[in-house]
Amino acid sequence: MAVDYAVIVLYLAGMLAMGWWGMRRAKSKSDFLVAGRRLGPAMYSGTMAAIVLGGASTIGGVGLGYQYGLSGAWMVFTIGLGLLALSVFFSARIARLKVYTVSEMLDLRYGGSAGIISGVVMWAYTLMLAVTSTIAYATIFDVLFGLDRSLSIILGGVIVVAYSTLGGMWSITLTDMVQFVVKTIGVLLLLLPIAVIKAGGFAEMKAQLPDDYFAPLGIGGQTVFTYVLIYSFGMLIGQDIWQRVFTARSDKVARLGGTAAGTYCLAYALAGAVIGTAAKVLYPHLGSPDDAFATIVRDALPVGVRGLVLAAALSAVMSTSSGALIACATVAHNDIWARVKGVAAVRRKPHAGDSGDSGDTGGPPSADRAGQRAEAPDEVRGNRAFILLMGLAVIVIALALNNVVEALTLAYNVLVGGLLVPILGGLLWKRGTAAGALASVAVGGLTVIGLMVSLGVLANEPIYYGLLASLVAYVGVSLATPPTDAAVLAAWRARLAGRTGDGPDGGSDGAPDGGAAPVTTSASGGA
Repeated sequence: MAVDYAVIVLYLAGMLAMGWWGMRRAKSKSDFLVAGRRLGPAMYSGTMAAIVLGGASTIGGVGLGYQYGLSGAWMVFTIGLGLLALSVFFSARIARLKVYTVSEMLDLRYGGSAGIISGVVMWAYTLMLAVTSTIAYATIFDVLFGLDRSLSIILGGVIVVAYSTLGGMWSITLTDMVQFVVKTIGVLLLLLPIAVIKAGGFAEMKAQLPDDYFAPLGIGGQTVFTYVLIYSFGMLIGQDIWQRVFTARSDKVARLGGTAAGTYCLAYALAGAVIGTAAKVLYPHLGSPDDAFATIVRDALPVGVRGLVLAAALSAVMSTSSGALIACATVAHNDIWARVKGVAAVRRKPHAGDSGDSGDTGGPPSADRAGQRAEAPDEVRGNRAFILLMGLAVIVIALALNNVVEALTLAYNVLVGGLLVPILGGLLWKRGTAAGALASVAVGGLTVIGLMVSLGVLANEPIYYGLLASLVAYVGVSLATPPTDAAVLAAWRARLAGRTGDGPDGGSDGAPDGGAAPVTTSASGGA
C-alpha cells in the first residue's frame, strides 16, 4: 500500500498547489467567483463534468449497480439528462445575463423583490450539498488510511476549504480539471474494464445474476420518475451549476461545452452501474451496497492502480464539495449579507438613495457604486472570508450530522419544490410576476417541508405535490396581479439578448460588476 499512499499524498499536495496558483489569478470579484468568465470549451466541459459527478455519482452509482444492476445507472443518468437540457435550452441565455447568482437573475426578471427569499432557499441547498460531500471523506479516508470519521472529515474538509479560499473559482477550476482527468483514467479506463474482466465478462455476469439486473427499469419506474424530478430539474436551477455556466467565455461555449459534459455523464452513469454489477458477481454478500466500490478497488486492482482509482473517488468528492462551497459562500455574501447591509444602511440614512450609497431597494449596489467596486480588492477579500466562514460551518455540521441521504434529499426537495417554477417561469413566461414568484417559492417550499414532516423525508409525494402547489400558486397569483413593469421586462430582454454595457465585467450599464441593477419602479423592494 505504500505506493498507493504516495499517489494519494501527491494528489492532495497537488490540489493545494493548484489553490496557490489560482490565488495569483484571482485579482477581481469576477476572477474569484466566475473565473473571469473566460473558460473555453475544454476547461468548461471538464470542470462542469467534475462538479456534477461527485461522491454520490461515483460511490453511490456503483452501489446502485450492485443493488439493482444496469438500471442503477438511472440516478447519474438523470443528472446527465438535466445537464444536457440546461446546456441545450437555457445555458446561452443564462450566460448572457452576466450575473453571479440565481437570485440576481430573479431580481432582474421580476424587479428586485424576490432575491433574499430565494437566496435563503438556495443557501440552504448549497450548504447541505457541501455538508453531504464533506461527510463522504470519512468513507474514502477510512479505506485509505484507516482514519476515524471525525479526523477524515476534518482532513478532507480543510484541504478543500484551503484551496477554495485561496483562489476561488480559478483554484476550483484548475483542481477540477485535474480531478476530471483522474476520474476519467481511474474509473472509465482502469476500473471499468478490470472489474468486467475479473467478473468473467458480460456473459458470465448475465449467467450468475437474475434477469432483473439487466432490465432497463429494474430499479422501478416510479424511482426513475422521482430521479428526473429531483436531479434533472435540480441541474436546471442549482447555484453550483449556474455558477459554472457563468464561467463560460461565450454562450456558444456554454451550450457546446455543457452538451459534451452531459454526454460524458451518461457514459459515467453506465460505467458505474456496470462496475457495481461486476462487484455483485465477485462479492455477492456485502453488508451494504455502498461498500461495493471500496471493496472492488481494494481487492481487484493492482498496487499503484488502486491508489489512482481511490484518488479518482477522492476527486469526485472534492469537485462537488468545492463547487458547493463556493456557491454557498457566493449566495451568503452577495444575496443575503449584502442585502441585509443594504436594508440597514437605508434605515440609518433614509435619504442615501440619491447618493449612490446603497440605493433604496436594499438590493445590489447602484451603478456608480458598483462600477467603483467591481475590481476593488475588498470584494475579493469579502468573498474569500465568506468561503472560509462557510467552509468552517460545513465541517462543523458534517461532524454532527449522521443521516446523509435524508439531508441531501431535503436539500434537493426544497430547492426544486421552491425555486424550479419561478426560475423556469421567469425564463419562459413573460406574464409571470414578482408576487407570483414569491407565492410560488413560499407555497412550494412549505408544501414540500410539511409533507416531508408528515410522510418522511425519503417519501416521493413531497416533491410531486410541492411542484404542483408551486405551479398553481405561480400561475394563479401572477394572473391575479398586475403584469411586471414594462421597463423591467425591457431591461430583462436586453440582458437575455446579450446587449450589455462596457462595465468592468461586461455587465449592463445598470450593473457594471455583473450584479442585478436596482429597478426604480413600484415593483422593486428590499426583500
